[in-house]
Amino acid sequence: MDLGFTEEQEMLRKSARDFLEAECPPRLVREMEQDPQGYPPALWQKMANLGWLGLPFPAEYGGLGMGYLDMALLVEEMGRALLPAPYIETMVVGLALLDHGTEAQKQELLPKIAAGELVATYAIDEPESENDLSTVSLEGRPDGDFYVLNGTKLFVPWANVAGYILTAARTPEGLTALLVPGNAPGLSVELLKTIAKDKQAEVSFHSVRVGRDAVVGEPGGGEALFRQLIRRATVAACAYLVGGAQKAFEMAVNYAKTRVQFGVPIGSFQAIQHKCANMATDVDGARFVTYQAAWALSEGLEAEREVAIAKGWTSEACRRVFAEAHQIHGAIGFTRDYDLQLYTRRGKALEIRFGDLDFQREAVARTLGLD
Repeated sequence: MDLGFTEEQEMLRKSARDFLEAECPPRLVREMEQDPQGYPPALWQKMANLGWLGLPFPAEYGGLGMGYLDMALLVEEMGRALLPAPYIETMVVGLALLDHGTEAQKQELLPKIAAGELVATYAIDEPESENDLSTVSLEGRPDGDFYVLNGTKLFVPWANVAGYILTAARTPEGLTALLVPGNAPGLSVELLKTIAKDKQAEVSFHSVRVGRDAVVGEPGGGEALFRQLIRRATVAACAYLVGGAQKAFEMAVNYAKTRVQFGVPIGSFQAIQHKCANMATDVDGARFVTYQAAWALSEGLEAEREVAIAKGWTSEACRRVFAEAHQIHGAIGFTRDYDLQLYTRRGKALEIRFGDLDFQREAVARTLGLD
């Protein structure tokens, strides 16, 4: 694995940082916490114009034809700015369509995603099946040329604005991936209250009818599709976390250089220096394991162990970074008017998404043949 960035990747990182610093200040993040949609459509369209929404898709579908690692580098910059937008969800659903969808599905939907005309998300978790595909029970009952869906999904991100929801359903053939229109009759969306004030929802399916042409992949072939989708979404979440932790680290170091106690900056105290050193170590370590997993996914590798290691380490390392940043700032870091709490709340939400450290430890153990 070559950790050196290409000229194109460096340009992507720099242009993304410059763009997001101008277009996504903390003020916008706060506004979107109160906004019913949760993201700014005008900014979404600007991202489409930059090619970000088509970044991992081939040119024939309106994309840039870049790799998953390139996308992870972009998501890291989004995490640094706390971009409130359904980017990760839309991209991983688009990639699932690219890998498993019919040509008709790809021709219809991928250009719309790339143009910023379509938001997509996924619905996997249920009240009794969080992070466990084997226990998904939402019913997909065959009815002629249709499937009739009944059941409930939890923690569905951006369901309130999604044009399509890639849904895990239990059909007679097995676990099946179905593209459900976000406005389908019988579909109801109720937003949940979360620590990050992000848009996660409980989605209820009451005899929702979708045609058999809504199946992505083969009926009963959903397990491999969703495992791949979850791995991509997990590593993207790690990249977002790393970006947020990097910003929190920078805020803490800058504060340590300017906050004066006893006539000297607090950064001159050994205890503060050690905290900053620990934060630097954690951020760089989290970035390394995240890039390693993103590279493996870009190369088409299974990457089960790499993804689990990345999520487990990044979740814990970034939690420590946010905690140290608060200790350096003292009381001011906990106030609503200060930006640090925005990063901490989102970090806490991502820490448990797709499985916490214990969950990831078990996943690594399985790859070692210890299950």
